[in-house]
Amino acid sequence: MSRPPFPPFDIESATRKVRLAEDAWNSRNPEQVAQAYTVDSQWRNRVELIHGRDQIVAFLTRKWNGEREYRLIKELWGFRNNRMAVRFAYEWHDDAGRWFRSYGNELWEFDTAGLMRRRVASINDLPIEAGDRLFHWPAGRRPDDHPGLSDLGL
Repeated sequence: MSRPPFPPFDIESATRKVRLAEDAWNSRNPEQVAQAYTVDSQWRNRVELIHGRDQIVAFLTRKWNGEREYRLIKELWGFRNNRMAVRFAYEWHDDAGRWFRSYGNELWEFDTAGLMRRRVASINDLPIEAGDRLFHWPAGRRPDDHPGLSDLGL
C-alpha cells in the first residue's frame, strides 16, 4: 500500500500532503484516516500514546464522538526529506454545546511509500463563544475558497 505524494518532499508535494491529511480528517471517517498511517504507526496525541491502525481507529472514533461539528484547517510549517511540521486549528463543541477552538502543532515522519509512521501532536483548547467561530462550511472537506489559518490571522 502506498499514499502519494512520496518523500523526499518539495514545497508543492508537502503542501499537497498536508491538504490531503486535512481532507481526510474532515471526513471524520476513522477507517479512512487510518489508511494514511503505517500498520505500526506511533502517535503521541496530547498525553496519549497510540500504536498501530487499530488504536488509531479507536482513538478517532472516541474523539469524534465527543467533538461535535468538528472542522479542521492544517497548514504546512516546514519540511525536510521525509519529515514535516504542521500547525492546525479546529473548532468543535461538546455535548453541552460549549464551543472550543483547539490549536496545535504536529511533527510527521513518513516511510518511502508515503505512509505516516510517526505523528507527535501537542494541542491546546480555547473556549470560544458560538459567535466567535471562524470555520463555517458544511461537514466534510473545507472548500477551496475558504480562508486558511494564516488568512484568518490564526
